[in-house]
Amino acid sequence: MLSFRRRLALAHVVVVTAVLAIAATLTYLSLVASLRQQLDGALLVLAEQEASMLAANPDLPVTVHEAPSAVSASASGTGSAPPPSYARLDRLVQIIDRDGQVLARSANLGASTLPSDAALLARLADGEAVFENLAYGDEPTRRVSVPVQGGRALAVQVAGSLDDVDHNIDAAGWIFGAMGVVLVVVLTVTGTLMTGRVFGAIDDVTRQAQRIGDRTLSDRLPHPGPHDEMGRLIDTLNDMLARLEQAFEAQRRFTADASHELRSPLSRLRTELEITLRRPREPAEYVDALRSSLDEVVRLTTLAEELLTLARLDSGQESATASAVAIAPLLEEVVRRARPAATRRDVDLQLDTLATADPAASEDADGEPVPAASAGRPIAAHLPRQLLVLVATNLVDNAVKFAPAGGTVRVSLGTREGWSAIVVEDDGPGIPEEERPRLFERFYRGAGARAAEVPGTGLGLALCDAIVRAAGGRIDIDDSPLGGGRFSVLLPAPR
Repeated sequence: MLSFRRRLALAHVVVVTAVLAIAATLTYLSLVASLRQQLDGALLVLAEQEASMLAANPDLPVTVHEAPSAVSASASGTGSAPPPSYARLDRLVQIIDRDGQVLARSANLGASTLPSDAALLARLADGEAVFENLAYGDEPTRRVSVPVQGGRALAVQVAGSLDDVDHNIDAAGWIFGAMGVVLVVVLTVTGTLMTGRVFGAIDDVTRQAQRIGDRTLSDRLPHPGPHDEMGRLIDTLNDMLARLEQAFEAQRRFTADASHELRSPLSRLRTELEITLRRPREPAEYVDALRSSLDEVVRLTTLAEELLTLARLDSGQESATASAVAIAPLLEEVVRRARPAATRRDVDLQLDTLATADPAASEDADGEPVPAASAGRPIAAHLPRQLLVLVATNLVDNAVKFAPAGGTVRVSLGTREGWSAIVVEDDGPGIPEEERPRLFERFYRGAGARAAEVPGTGLGLALCDAIVRAAGGRIDIDDSPLGGGRFSVLLPAPR
């Protein structure tokens, strides 16, 4: 099977040859028609001149009006003769009657006559000018026969040689053929060189792409230089490789971090069990050991569930769209479950939400979501209830964990320019600007979190971001008027 390069070159040759053949044929036929029309026009003009002179002088004898020669003009003493008429030099002229009898003929016919048949005489009798080709003499001949007007039953016949016309037509055919062959050869060679250059660059890219693997994703495809179609293609492929490199790097980090997060509670659980089993202990000690082990099992279970949910979201198995769910009752439930932990840390957990939203509500001048109005429709979002609970729980639990003792965490619900907005903010240490772009990376917890040794897996915010993005929303991070950080979950409001 031919390669794509050869198929393209062959198609180029076929198309170019077909176009040139059509153009040459049309031009050749136009030239042939033009040359024949020129000859017919010259014959017709001469015939009409003879016919008009015969019609204008009905009483004069029938004769062919020959151009006077220079010799006869000198002999008659009339001075210098006019130049000979080139229009008559190779024209044969004769005048016939209605029966085809030749009444007069030009001197260059000598004793010969042009043949006339019954069909021609009938057409002339009908007043028609007739063009025809004759097999006369040793050259192809073209003749026109014109009836004389004015009552005289005569006809003028003018014939001319087709040899020059046929010679010009043959020469034009050879010229067009030669030019066509030269053009086809030149365009074929040029097209082959151009396709060879293009496909050579593609071959270089293909060889380089074949060498790039999961361990050499930092390599890039060679750029041809100009920013044409090939250059844009290479730029696009290099950008794709950069994204793949980032994705592979994130996957490697994710695998390493997941292994670490799973190994730590398993190591603590194993150590706790080994220490407990070294010697007999009191029942109370066994209870404490089991409780500690249970905490590690809960931590492992939570981590496994979060990883499973992320994997389902990544693969599309977990849908983040559903029928509209009222948000206010859900937030009340989340805050109620988080309140014991807030009480233990002496954190004031506040909930500022109403069950309905005013369709005209929007954010105020400070970017705060306007609280819902009591007469509007319920604030809702198209998100499965369990996923929305997971998002709200992670954000509220994080705020409670990072808020200082005696601090405040405020949860509010409202609308913001057509979005349903869930806002969770605190008066804690806040979030440094340089850490905000990485907060939603998996297993990233930030320097402040590690320094304070706040428990957690580092998957909560990544899970929230994945769920919200899959639902068509986003999570914004900025500074809270309370002094800490503020997370704003914006979800498309039901229409």
